[in-house]
Amino acid sequence: MATDNRIHFWRRNQKVPGRLKDTPKPSSVNTKSKKPATFLEFARSTNDAWDLDDEEDDCMFSLNQSSSSPVQSRSTPQTPCLKLFKAPEDTEPLPRLPDRQEPISTNPDQDGLDVENGPANGRVVKSCSDAQLNVNAARNTLQKQQSLPVRPIIPLVARISDQNASGAPPMTVREKTRLDKFKQLLASPNTDLEELRKHSWSGIPREVRPVTWRLLSGYLPANRERRDLVLQRKREEYFGFIEQYYHSRTDDNHRDTYRQIHIDIPRTNPLIPLFQQPLVQEVFERILFIWAIRHPASGYVQGINDLVTPFFVVFLSEFVEEDVENFEMASLPLDTQRNIEADSFWCMSKLLDGIQDNYTFAQPGIQIKVKALEELVSRIDEDVHIHFQKCEVEYLQFAFRWMNNLLMRELPLRCTIRLWDTYQAESEGFSHFHLYVCAAFLIKWRKEILSMLDFQSLLILLQNLPTIHWGNEEVGLLLAEAYRLKYMFADAPSHYKR
Repeated sequence: MATDNRIHFWRRNQKVPGRLKDTPKPSSVNTKSKKPATFLEFARSTNDAWDLDDEEDDCMFSLNQSSSSPVQSRSTPQTPCLKLFKAPEDTEPLPRLPDRQEPISTNPDQDGLDVENGPANGRVVKSCSDAQLNVNAARNTLQKQQSLPVRPIIPLVARISDQNASGAPPMTVREKTRLDKFKQLLASPNTDLEELRKHSWSGIPREVRPVTWRLLSGYLPANRERRDLVLQRKREEYFGFIEQYYHSRTDDNHRDTYRQIHIDIPRTNPLIPLFQQPLVQEVFERILFIWAIRHPASGYVQGINDLVTPFFVVFLSEFVEEDVENFEMASLPLDTQRNIEADSFWCMSKLLDGIQDNYTFAQPGIQIKVKALEELVSRIDEDVHIHFQKCEVEYLQFAFRWMNNLLMRELPLRCTIRLWDTYQAESEGFSHFHLYVCAAFLIKWRKEILSMLDFQSLLILLQNLPTIHWGNEEVGLLLAEAYRLKYMFADAPSHYKR
């Protein structure tokens, strides 16, 4: 009975992220599934990991209105999903069929197949024929699971810090030379920003990344003598906004905005302990609420919450020697906490100033960029483009999130930080150059894309690309390919450029 339950898990479980609702059963007649006419229709027909249990979130929000601690109950993933999404290469081989009749005990931690609990004392196979049926059924289930691309769960051992996936030493002679060059540039009375951008394109050393990001984003002036005065003034200005506006979060005209922010914050990097701390979640709520009410043309849009995290981690790393993912924010002095919060707000604001049309009504900036991506891919790799057409997959159905979240849900946070080194060094990095990065990212999975022969499997692949083990080396290759595409196909999306 337990085996049957496992076999039919995919057909009856509605909580699997990325699973299409009411998927029609295969039949002997070869028919095409109806293509969603719009992205909104597709979104309504698809379960996404970020959309599950919204009703539960609403209840948690109402129960915690009077509490000073933000909700943390979403930080614990559901056990069945963790068991089901075990990567195929980590799956243990199926148990060998015994030569004689004997009990067979199945350990869910070994085979990765038991998504539901069986009898407490295991299962007893009564005959060799029963055993053969059970093993065949288990093998069929495993094959079905391996044939479906899945979104990897980010383990806590995947560090935020900028280290290569290959385990390269943290500081080579070349890296030390680069660090010295950065320190020399930053120590000059007037920093040469063009020279700083040139050196930052291939990555910024961790030790100087906070001040370099402040300079490249336009938050700090190039004149060294003015920096402390500017920091003090801007930090005081931010907390003046807090005193002036934050109390209005419960007013009728701002209640819906604050409610959506409050729901989204626990979903931000839910498997990294740092972002589940109540103190950190309160910081994010203040940053996002103040930005939203100061930018009424767009207000808060889901996805903007992700854009705070790289700045917050980089500015926190200025005061933390070890990996920051498990760091206790409350251990920092209050003034330091306030400075990190204010700097994250202003740098995020500078970023959004350049892509705000991504978040205004109907998000025209994103739609323009997705159209430009489609044209660009049609010129770069016609086979991939035609394959999308044959499978009736629209670019908007997968690339909307790539533009809305700047690939942050496709890459580990450590990779996003490295990517943003280049984005801030590149002219129009977050808007125009991001288009070429998305094109290079898509073509990187060319082989996997062409192997998917139907709408559903192709779309699941594109929403669950396996980048969990990526590091600086992979991001560097991605950026190099994007740079090549920028100069080979610069005219392709030129009339879409905003």
